[in-house]
Amino acid sequence: MDTTALRSAYEEFFEMAALPDLGDAADGGWDTDQVLAHVLSVDAATTAVALGVVSGARPAFDNRICLDGGNLDRIIGAHAGRAGLIDGVRHQAAVLCDVADRLDEASGAVPVPTLLMSGDEVLVDQPVPLADLVHGLAANHVPGHTRQLIELRR
Repeated sequence: MDTTALRSAYEEFFEMAALPDLGDAADGGWDTDQVLAHVLSVDAATTAVALGVVSGARPAFDNRICLDGGNLDRIIGAHAGRAGLIDGVRHQAAVLCDVADRLDEASGAVPVPTLLMSGDEVLVDQPVPLADLVHGLAANHVPGHTRQLIELRR
């Protein structure tokens, strides 16, 4: 699987995440650390699904844990400040890309039962090919959170 677009999306994301003037959302939404923790959680979950497919398992992808405030707080607390959190996200993104780089076409075509939520809204509730999950990170997920970080600039 080609992860060029995903790696490029992450580089833009990390450029924004490293800015010193990121703060809280005006609308009471996620702050910078919560956005970072969410991206780390999604990347880890996607990596786990990809490895599950390779192992012959039939894993499902459900992003609700990646939205859970308690889980995000746990991830934030496990890292030493914003810089440590950014490093953690960078590491997890690299692991995901490295695993995805090694997926063959057959693995990428495996349908993964998928539940994607945004708040209380169901975005996807159907099987999605593994390759589409990974490519969706590059096309939508990471750029969307990059824009979210831009909006958190003070």
